[in-house]
Amino acid sequence: MGRRGTRDTGPDGAGEPEGVPGTELLADADRSDSWFLVVEGTPQSHVDLSDPSYLDFSYMRRIAHAADLVAPAGEPIDALHLGAGALTLARYVAHTRPGSRQRAVDVDAPLVEMVRRRLPWDRRAQLRVGIGDAREWIGARHADSADLVVSDVFAGARTPARLTSVEFYGEMARVLRPGGLLAVNIGDGHSLEHTRAQAATARAVLPHVALTAAPAILRGRRFGNLVLVAGHRPLPSEDLGRRAHRDPEMARLLEGGDLDRFVSGRPPVHDADAVDSPAPPDDVF
Repeated sequence: MGRRGTRDTGPDGAGEPEGVPGTELLADADRSDSWFLVVEGTPQSHVDLSDPSYLDFSYMRRIAHAADLVAPAGEPIDALHLGAGALTLARYVAHTRPGSRQRAVDVDAPLVEMVRRRLPWDRRAQLRVGIGDAREWIGARHADSADLVVSDVFAGARTPARLTSVEFYGEMARVLRPGGLLAVNIGDGHSLEHTRAQAATARAVLPHVALTAAPAILRGRRFGNLVLVAGHRPLPSEDLGRRAHRDPEMARLLEGGDLDRFVSGRPPVHDADAVDSPAPPDDVF
């Protein structure tokens, strides 16, 4: 995580939330009114209840760069979030773009209820959270209905195979408006074979794709999060790259020829050959 959490208390109690096995809420020892959500030992979310614009995880800040650039600053957008967690980005969008209409989905009903009860969000936010399978849920959304689609779905520390294929990316692209942006959180390391295949998969569906990550991750020196951004129209690449470079955890942006070399001829992934994203090393968290 890079920051400290304590297990001694939560917003309304201590330790593991009742009825949500394997899930912990940890108070951020360095920041008041802030909490880490840890699921099966994996830090899944960080939220600052007093300041939703604060984003602790670097990958979340890079997803937020896409949210910031999808429309003029402060303008409401329609956003879909696959994987709810503690709703960090949805809170951020509601705070920075008042009036935005947002929908999120998560398969874990007890987790969603726990977040709703113990980490409540601003009641003025037009945010609806549903329970269900992310792929089935996105398949039921209307075409051209979202300015921003965020895919951040993990079972433990791995993204399920069925959420890594051309068929799944096709559903996300279908609901994305012409000027909208898709942002996908990818966990990977070492040879980055999974990420290379994911970039090839996104490019098989959407014509404009970029990838951002810390240099050490791109060089395979450590396991971590990479963020893929894609759209029907040219991306705001200059701004995305500038924001990634200026982040406290400096990141690089790959697109065009750099992304060609990164993908290096990998074929796109289809349902028939899709696999879960790789498991992180035991000591990564």
